Amino acid sequence: MDRKVKVGIIGCGGIANGKHMPSLSKLNDVEMVAFCDLIPEKAEKAKNQYGTPDAKVYTDYHELLKDPSIEVVHVLTPNRSHAPITIDALHAGKHVMCEKPMAKTAADAKKMVEAAKETGKKLTIGYQHRHKPEAIYLKHIIDRGDLGEIYFAKAYAVRRRGTPNWGVFLNEYEQGGGPLIDIGTHSLDLTLYLMNNYEPRMVVGTKYKKVKNPECGNPWGGWAEGANKVEDSAFGFIEMKNGATIMLEASWALNTSEPIKEGSTMLCGTDAGAQIKNGATVINKGEFNRLVEIKPDFSEGGVSFYRGVSNNPGETEARSWIDAVKNDTEVVVKPEQAYVVSQILEAIYSSAETGKPVFFD
Repeated sequence: MDRKVKVGIIGCGGIANGKHMPSLSKLNDVEMVAFCDLIPEKAEKAKNQYGTPDAKVYTDYHELLKDPSIEVVHVLTPNRSHAPITIDALHAGKHVMCEKPMAKTAADAKKMVEAAKETGKKLTIGYQHRHKPEAIYLKHIIDRGDLGEIYFAKAYAVRRRGTPNWGVFLNEYEQGGGPLIDIGTHSLDLTLYLMNNYEPRMVVGTKYKKVKNPECGNPWGGWAEGANKVEDSAFGFIEMKNGATIMLEASWALNTSEPIKEGSTMLCGTDAGAQIKNGATVINKGEFNRLVEIKPDFSEGGVSFYRGVSNNPGETEARSWIDAVKNDTEVVVKPEQAYVVSQILEAIYSSAETGKPVFFD
């Protein structure tokens, strides 16, 4: 029989309930056997909905990590605690899926990479937009060389209004920032992945907290006065070592009539271009003295890196991750790649604070 992978969940909040636990529950070869949260009622609720009959509940993740039967841990806590929990889990002999972004700081992300190398355990980060059918398709055609050299790209994640007001989203100490580190990180990761370019040379960044009425039209309502400690938008200009340019736009609140969903990207190459924007995918090129646009159909089927592809990227991410653990194969989101994302995000914030460019070695 196909062996069961026993999983422990650390952090039973929004992203656990919105993506990880529902996706893992779809896999017949996974058992969620332990749930940990600082609020015991959250862990109990998760156990009752997703756990095995004998699943355990904890408020201290160290106790969860002592269970030798647990092979995989999902770290789904605020950004500030990603690194210490992940590092402890790796050293406890667990494979780790850590939710995005990798860490609050680039220094912490680097420590996570080092811990994975030291322990020989697998570490991946929850950048599920790589697992969208359109991203999988574009990755194939880009790797085949259809776009040629990609020298200009845009990474978009822009909301007209959409500031999350629950949990610690508005807490700079816990999260490290606002929309840039929350949703901009997704679009940047997807763009770097499709370009297969992880060597930044220089970054210039700006950030703003300018919109006078960000609560107006916000689907989740307002927040207590003084509670919002983070930016409402941030922008980055990224020059790569090979000369390529990436523009990054991230916002929770911007006075624009054309919001762009997270996980959107535009890629311009020497032979063709492509974009994923608000769910629509277009490949553009010129041939026989005509400009041509190709719009692939992702309604069903299609190529995949692995079995069990789904139009739900969270489910495909979970299937890919568990397969990598069971078969001892490479993860799709490598920690070294996610570390570069964290470096660039931190450089944008740093440049925005100092007004100076940030150069990489």
